[in-house]
Amino acid sequence: MKLTLTEFLSLDGVSQGPGSPDEDTSDGFTRGGWFVPHMDEQFLQLAAQWLGLADALLLGRRTYTNFARDWPQIDDDLFSEKMNGLPKYVASTTLTSAEWAPSTILSGDVAGQVAALKKQDGREIQIHGSADFAQSMLAAGLIDELRLVIAPVVVGEGRRLFPTGGAPAGLRLTSQQSTPGGLSILQFETTGAPRYDTYDGPG
Repeated sequence: MKLTLTEFLSLDGVSQGPGSPDEDTSDGFTRGGWFVPHMDEQFLQLAAQWLGLADALLLGRRTYTNFARDWPQIDDDLFSEKMNGLPKYVASTTLTSAEWAPSTILSGDVAGQVAALKKQDGREIQIHGSADFAQSMLAAGLIDELRLVIAPVVVGEGRRLFPTGGAPAGLRLTSQQSTPGGLSILQFETTGAPRYDTYDGPG
């Protein structure tokens, strides 16, 4: 299976709390809900297409906890049945039970367990949100594709998908589009380590 990452980002790279003011207030974050004003039907249809490719979800502990709280209460024809029904794997060193069935807790050598999952038959294992966990999977060379949805807003604070000191990665742009609501949607394949060169002038 292919491991993909879908991430909502602000123009300054914030990924925390895109969906509502109280989605994720950890570390005193008070600017949640910045993504919602820019959602439109074109984006929702594309997101539903992406989710339709998933055979499993892979989430960090914080995102899993938030999703497990919210998704069973959401009645949404495009996403709810799939989100609630898919097998879910949660990376955590603290959870002792995972009630959002069907769920499996991954601990210990998470990278090794994810690598083993990728060898199974299927289409995609999808990471949604989970920025800290996604960083570790990118550093381990396990993410095959990134789907970045960038909202036209500068949040100014909050956790970022690509923080200072994060793992470097080479990428190849495979698709780009924009929506009427102003979202920029960029899809990348990972290509290993970044390339570096020196600019010698035109020609």
